Order: sequence, then C-alpha cells, then structure tokens
Amino acid sequence: MVANALTLLRLALAPVLVLAIARGSPLAASAVFFAAVATDFADGHAARRAGAPSPWGGFFDHAVDAVFCAAGAAALARAGVLPAVLPLLIAVAFVQYALDSRRLASRGLRSSALGRFNGIGYYVIVAVPIVRDALGIAWPEPGVVRLLAWGLVATTVASILSRALFLRTAPGWRDAGTGARSQR
Repeated sequence: MVANALTLLRLALAPVLVLAIARGSPLAASAVFFAAVATDFADGHAARRAGAPSPWGGFFDHAVDAVFCAAGAAALARAGVLPAVLPLLIAVAFVQYALDSRRLASRGLRSSALGRFNGIGYYVIVAVPIVRDALGIAWPEPGVVRLLAWGLVATTVASILSRALFLRTAPGWRDAGTGARSQR
C-alpha cells in the first residue's frame, strides 16, 4: 500500500515537473525531479519491506517512470533543449515493453541490458539540463546535451527493434489472447 502510494505521488509530480520546466524555473524543476527520484527509490524498498512486491506493483512503477520521463522530456523538447522525437520514443518503448509482458507472461519478460540502460538514461537526460541550469553552471553545454539525447534516441530505436526481432523469432511465441502460434 505504501509503495503504490509513493509511486502514485511520483505520477502526480509529472505535471508539476512539466509546469516548472515550462515556466523556466530550474530550481523548482530540480526539486520536483529529486522528489520523484526519492519516491522511485523508496517505493521498491517499501514493497520489499512489507513483503508485498507484486508484478502489478512493478508494472505500475515502470509505467510511472515512463510517464514521468516522457513528460519531462516533452517539456524539455518544447523548450528546444531535447529532440522532439525522444518523448515519443520513450512512450513507444514502454508500450512495447507492456505488450511484451502480456505476450510472454508465462515465460517471464526477457530483460534487456540496453532497455535498463535507456531507462536510466531517460532520467539522466531530463535531470542534466534542469540541474545544470539550477546550479548556474555552463557544463554540459546545450550542444552536448542534445548530442547525448540523440544518442539516447539511437539506443532507444535499437532497443525497440531488438525487442521486436526477438519476439518475431522467439521459439514458442504465441499471439496474445488467442493461444495460437504466430504465423511468420
């Protein structure tokens, strides 16, 4: 119960982050960002401590991470800081992950090192420009942030394609909901 409440709090912080970025308030955006990161660390700890981690709770946590990062990236894209395609790719990658979770529920989801790297990268690429501006420092400069963001775009596309290829070639893959073998 506490873990889900913390995750829900992080979800509620997403529009606050967007508003802080839109208003050009890096101190407020940084405070909101770090509050969200704190809830992300605390929700998993709370679930394990209560002995109640669940597949639904894990899914909810990942979904809220995707919403929070996509919202922050969208606000930064609107401000011209990040490429506009990045928030869309974050959403696509998560939707694909969610659908794959359903399709492969009986065998468990194939984890991806690239997917985990990207998940961390989404938080980092949102944090760097707002924290940089809140601290009033010049590094990393905007061109470097955009270059790193384009690198994250590339690795996200690679992850999406890799997961799609895996599903297409996975032995025993079944169509969601029908139980019938997929036709290639």
